Amino acid sequence: MRRNMKTFELLAAAGLALALTVGAAVAQDSATPPAATPPAGTPPAAAGTAASPVPAPTPAQRPGAPATGAPAPEAKAETPPDPVGQGTGWNAEVATPGGVIVLNDAQTALVKTVNAYFNGLGDLKGDFVQTTADNKPMRGKFMVKRPGRFRFDYSRPSRQIIISDGEYLAIQDLDLNNEDRVSLDQTPFRLLLRKDVDLIRDAQIVELQESDDLIVLALRDKSPDAPGKIKLFLSTKPQVELKEWVTTDAQGLDTRVELSSLTKSETLDAKLFKIEAVSLNNFHP
Repeated sequence: MRRNMKTFELLAAAGLALALTVGAAVAQDSATPPAATPPAGTPPAAAGTAASPVPAPTPAQRPGAPATGAPAPEAKAETPPDPVGQGTGWNAEVATPGGVIVLNDAQTALVKTVNAYFNGLGDLKGDFVQTTADNKPMRGKFMVKRPGRFRFDYSRPSRQIIISDGEYLAIQDLDLNNEDRVSLDQTPFRLLLRKDVDLIRDAQIVELQESDDLIVLALRDKSPDAPGKIKLFLSTKPQVELKEWVTTDAQGLDTRVELSSLTKSETLDAKLFKIEAVSLNNFHP
């Protein structure tokens, strides 16, 4: 089988961001066994130790979580040594498998900071690098126009486009001249791209970490129609900005999307987010 189509559970772009990127459909040889995927809830230090050509900072540069084992009661993780020598301590909490975090006042304020970022996000575009569970990197450009609209154009040789018009998400393969569609409401990205983002109201928070310059927030949609998990990495200096996300699909496979060269000053044409027939879709880098 040439590809293994996975629900866009992934920018973001990612992205968005962008959310946005997208743990999306990927060109993937099913005969190649996927790399070992860290358990859900594993912080970034353990999430990307495999070698990868992606030039962006790897998850191994971030603090890690306690070793996994038998499920333990909810508890604050001990602050690990700072791996980059900057004296940055972490305040981390991870729910037990299948569980959710009961937020205290400080954690609620942190989630509201993330809400405010996405609610204030307008038009956004930039570059992305997507790495799948088998460590295959794919590059391209993305665009986001809230509410609900985004587009990921993969660079050659992939010839793929992932596009949302606010109602549907389409995965198009220009080589095979085919398309798969799914309702945007069946993906976790609906939580981040809706007109009024409220993760406390609409999401199950399963991981929350904070350092001096980074917020890590993992969540699941409360709706049973949107399986999977998305983990967001947002820098906080000089301002809050989405840097990458990792989507985990219903099979437990991770897709990482790293964002760069972000531009917010340009108003994007709404026509770019119209789902055209594959044969008519000529916008491709």
